[in-house]
Amino acid sequence: MDATPQTDSLTSFAPDELETPPLTLGQLAWRRFRRHKMAIFGAVTLLILFLYAFGGAFILSESYANFTDTSQRLSPPSASHPFGTDTIGRDILARTIYGGQISLLIGLTAVVIETLVGIVVGALAGYYGGRVDAILMRITEAMLNIPEIFLLIVMAKFFGGKIPEVEVLGRAYSGSVIVIVVIIGLTSWMYLARIVRAEFLSLKENEFVLAARATGTSNAQIIFRHILPNSIAPIVVSATLGVANAILAEAYISFLGLGVQPPTATWGNMLDGANNYLESAPWMWFFPGLLILLTVLSINFLGDGLRDALDPRSRAV
Repeated sequence: MDATPQTDSLTSFAPDELETPPLTLGQLAWRRFRRHKMAIFGAVTLLILFLYAFGGAFILSESYANFTDTSQRLSPPSASHPFGTDTIGRDILARTIYGGQISLLIGLTAVVIETLVGIVVGALAGYYGGRVDAILMRITEAMLNIPEIFLLIVMAKFFGGKIPEVEVLGRAYSGSVIVIVVIIGLTSWMYLARIVRAEFLSLKENEFVLAARATGTSNAQIIFRHILPNSIAPIVVSATLGVANAILAEAYISFLGLGVQPPTATWGNMLDGANNYLESAPWMWFFPGLLILLTVLSINFLGDGLRDALDPRSRAV
């Protein structure tokens, strides 16, 4: 019997197919994220909302958004006013654009404060432990007992008219915006601090931290260069969801008439202005309410997707 030469099955593959480079952490996270359909929907919707709020300012001016025409008051949606007009004839489409800028900026800036405070408190408590941990966690627990909405209402009422307007990039912001941002940021960091503390407690005894200590690396470098980058996933998710919570908190107190004061528009105080026209002029509350709903849902969907994508224990690729 003639012997048929046997060829190695590996020779039928090209070298590029044999040496597939391993995926980086970023590539793995993106692969997990793009499989989360609702997260993709949330990211796209959020991008559209940002383009609407900030890109719309290049089409419609703020003076037009604040222009009153009493002859057009409470006009339903039409070609000239796609979202209708309010009680003094202002265009609701233009006001949702500029109101969206304030609402989104309040959410983003409040979360910056929340994230910075939460990271510092949680990192110090988790890394040093002992008395430092006990003191910082007691402060955190005390802050958790302070009702955020009640404090927002009191502080906005007390400081709202005493802080002068601030002009940023050509826009004047009332002092109530600063009060709301600071109060939301300083009353929302506690949950993030607990998350960061738990991450630091689990990571500070790992080999790479012990090796850094053995080489004489300072505590500050260990905290911010070694442990913190490995705790970034839950921080990103918490910060993402914090934006939605800040927007809702602003909407709550603005609906009560104690938030950002007119003529500065936000989606929340636009709802307050529509309170007496729920049936006779539903367009006054429908459009700002819809924008708040879409923003909060999109941020929550995005946060869920980031949580699954950045989870190092996830096996889904």
